[in-house]
Amino acid sequence: MNLGMAPGAIDASAVYYDVSKLKMVRGEGVYLFDELGQSYIDCASATFNLSLGYGHPAVLKAMREQAETLVHVTSSFQTDVINALCARLVELAPSGMSRVHLKVSSGSAANEGAIKMAQRATGARDVITLFRSHHGQTTMTASMSGNAFRRAPLVDVHPGGLLIPDPYCKRCFYGQTPESCGLVCVDRIDQFIEFASRGDVAAVMIEPISGNGGNIVPPPGYFTALQAFCRERNIKLIMDEVQTAIGRTGRMFASEHFGVEPDAITLAKGLGGSGAQVAGIITTEELAGLPSSEHSFTYGSNLVAAAAGLATLEIVSQESFLKNVRDTGDHIMRRLRASLGTCRNVFDIRGVGLMIGVEIVDDSGAPSSTLTNHLANQAMEHGLILRTSRYGRGNVLKIRPPLILTIAEADLICDRFEALLATELS
Repeated sequence: MNLGMAPGAIDASAVYYDVSKLKMVRGEGVYLFDELGQSYIDCASATFNLSLGYGHPAVLKAMREQAETLVHVTSSFQTDVINALCARLVELAPSGMSRVHLKVSSGSAANEGAIKMAQRATGARDVITLFRSHHGQTTMTASMSGNAFRRAPLVDVHPGGLLIPDPYCKRCFYGQTPESCGLVCVDRIDQFIEFASRGDVAAVMIEPISGNGGNIVPPPGYFTALQAFCRERNIKLIMDEVQTAIGRTGRMFASEHFGVEPDAITLAKGLGGSGAQVAGIITTEELAGLPSSEHSFTYGSNLVAAAAGLATLEIVSQESFLKNVRDTGDHIMRRLRASLGTCRNVFDIRGVGLMIGVEIVDDSGAPSSTLTNHLANQAMEHGLILRTSRYGRGNVLKIRPPLILTIAEADLICDRFEALLATELS
């Protein structure tokens, strides 16, 4: 490589995966800047992992201080920062949770580990997940995620996955309405177990609000019924909070919104605050005991990443911080519902806190991934970075900016979003 090349002259020809033509050079707070100096409000928080935005000073300070002492050590030894992060997560977690497994380095690995724990504890194998679920990129988690396109490239689909309909009231699989259905999406799980499984179910793994699947928020009572269903059958309830935890919904864990006391919570993404790679599994005592030989990874329990996680928790756990997430999220949804409520191409605006989805349809009212992707692409021209659902195959625009968002910045998002739709849908 010619180190004397002019800035910006190094191309992406050696990069394996497809990348945008834009080259990003700097981030600050909720903003990302390209090499030409153009700024964008990042409504994707990178990949939904910058809970505290770009370059949060407290996170960077914690990482620097830890790096000056010890960057990494095998996780078989104790360290103060790992002990402290585990203790703090248990303190903040829902009732009944007492152990934290940090020897994972991604949300996918955390989800796979939680499944192994449930299988070991119950002696059963099958895992129930939802149609539109996204639980990771490993062979096991891709096999157990929804969407045929996720499993199509796999040479062998991991056995034991059982997919059931989402609690998607706007497009109910059973053709019901919330007023009349009686939570049939929970009641019918028994039939899936009887006729579509091998009869021994270890766990239900579910996102409190679907991340990649379209920002679906379950109706009131759904999780109460699902938790009762699982407890009656000794099925472990795993909450995949890789996208929803660490304040994203205005609570430390989205499980709190729904009154759930799960057997395990998986987390990653937002725990790193400003992009540190940290993930974990929080469990009850019953799920403890999985041997290290069955699920541990070289870069799990990294000390610098753990320091970032600990600093992040201290900020996000403040009630004033969480209240701001709820307030800014409510502000965005109120304003967009008021301004876009009569737009024929907007089917629904839904979310909790700063996990918001806008469902797009064509002029006939049918879901349109084509129009959704077009809007996401054109959003850059309006200074917004937006992601779409189901890897571009869905019809939901996702608004999930860093949690440090102010009301003024929330209004700026709405200004730009409204201008985008006014320009492209006129």
